[in-house]
Amino acid sequence: MKQTRTRVNGVAVGCVDAADRGLQYGDGLFETMGVRDGQVSSWPRHMARLLAGCQRLGIQAVDDGQLAHEAAGLLAGTERGVLKLIVTRGSGGRGYRVPENAEPRRILQLHPWPDFPPAAGEAGVAVRLCSTRLSHNPLLAGIKHLNRLEQVLARREWDDSHIAEGLLLDIDGRLVEGTMSNLFLVRDEVLLTPDLRRCGVAGIMRSIILEHAERQSLGAEIRSLDSADLLAADEVFLCNSLIGIWPVSAVDGRQFRKGAVTDRLQQLLQARQDDGNVWRP
Repeated sequence: MKQTRTRVNGVAVGCVDAADRGLQYGDGLFETMGVRDGQVSSWPRHMARLLAGCQRLGIQAVDDGQLAHEAAGLLAGTERGVLKLIVTRGSGGRGYRVPENAEPRRILQLHPWPDFPPAAGEAGVAVRLCSTRLSHNPLLAGIKHLNRLEQVLARREWDDSHIAEGLLLDIDGRLVEGTMSNLFLVRDEVLLTPDLRRCGVAGIMRSIILEHAERQSLGAEIRSLDSADLLAADEVFLCNSLIGIWPVSAVDGRQFRKGAVTDRLQQLLQARQDDGNVWRP
């Protein structure tokens, strides 16, 4: 697959209504899913987060069966790619007031698989600390809403191909996440990951890793972390639904090595069959 395919409310079109509230106000949500061997990874988990986000924003719940049907048509004949699902509140007039009887708009896009560094999973990647800070908003924390301006501004901070990701802190200087990933530290063989109750996205892969840690009796803590914790870590890695786990090899010049805990988690993920969460259209 070399080109992006798009369906809007099940129809093969390449545009949306200019009055769509997702375009006008960022009023909506999205999910990004990996397609491997014709299967969509963690489909039920993504649907659960999407529906929870709809409830949080007061968007009329979408029919996950309908989404599955539309995704199946879009994915026909695809072995590998990236499925992006966007749900907006729909179209409405000018102004912030939510229109009555707004009908959600479903936008599905199938993208080619990204050109990730081939050795990232083993050799690791270099990252940097961004100067852009994330604001606090507990109402939006955890969900994957459409307003990604903070991430866009952070990603503008570097244009060095050797830097794979930027790490984001909040306005109090606490570690939160990467621009496109969640963050884990390992210290004394205990997993540490930032508390996301004030900002950040609660990633699907993050939740899977925490579940694996519990099943494997690996110590894991969700808590406040800062840049000093980062520099004191024995291991550091990033995760999301597409990259899986990437060890961090350097943060602004501080060198790290891929350690035993990171390696163990990678092996667990490779051996896992998504615990029933793989969906084949």
